[in-house]
Amino acid sequence: MSTSKKLIAAAALALPAALLLAGCGGTAADSASGSTDEQQTVRIGVVNSGDPYWETFTEAAADEGIDVELVNFTEYTQPNPALSAGELDLNQFQHVIYLATYNVNSDDDLQPIGSTAIYPLGLYSSQYDSVDDIPDGATVAVPNDESNQARGLLVLQSAGLIELEDGGSPFSTVADVLPESKVKVEALDASFTATSLPDVAAAIVNNDFLEDAGLTAADAIAQDDPSDPAAIPYINIFAAKAEDADNPTYLKLVEIYQNTQEVLDGVVEASGGTAVLVKTPVDDLVASLTDVEDDIRANS
Repeated sequence: MSTSKKLIAAAALALPAALLLAGCGGTAADSASGSTDEQQTVRIGVVNSGDPYWETFTEAAADEGIDVELVNFTEYTQPNPALSAGELDLNQFQHVIYLATYNVNSDDDLQPIGSTAIYPLGLYSSQYDSVDDIPDGATVAVPNDESNQARGLLVLQSAGLIELEDGGSPFSTVADVLPESKVKVEALDASFTATSLPDVAAAIVNNDFLEDAGLTAADAIAQDDPSDPAAIPYINIFAAKAEDADNPTYLKLVEIYQNTQEVLDGVVEASGGTAVLVKTPVDDLVASLTDVEDDIRANS
């Protein structure tokens, strides 16, 4: 197994033409280049600016002399191009794999400068209280979209229910499930895995569908382990242009986010209790990004 596959095998994230910009003050880059503005302004692209913790974050940043201007997007496809075009200073909405995919497809070099949280993907069952209770030959459902299918399969492998060809990767599909596996795997639309629970032994259910299914993250009988190095590609991050990766103001904002308890509590609350907060060294994030980019190129 390649180094990148070893790194990844057991971990999936999560993540408009018109920018909703308010008050166009000078950016942090302007200040660094000699702006006389006393208050530095940093534009951060997000997809959930209505979550209360962002207001807490902007207030904490203001206390440190940094004016944060949130730029809200309605589509995950928009914040990275906006960052590349200089319309943003930072964005915070994606995990490492999403960024790697964007960089490879766009021939770009955006970089992670800090971690925020990981949102574990769980295995649920209405028939069994433990993975060990699932009988041989039973059927388990996974989402059929590319990223969540691979991540779901890795969760099943980590739980001892299947074995994947070559140990698995972010590109694994049900076709890679080896015949000697304990259970059979069926791929369904992500919105149907929860409703399939009466008919299958267990199912991987995306966090977005838990509430409607009457489930909580605590009901999971297995999930990927956020403390496992293999989960690093699924950690959500702050991203910047490569030339801004060491910008002290941007790094200070990461520090404020990671160390303000009211912000952290708000992140967990907004996620319905699913977010697991992490402080992963930036060097590890960058190494993971490089490995995933290499894997994507090798598999394209």
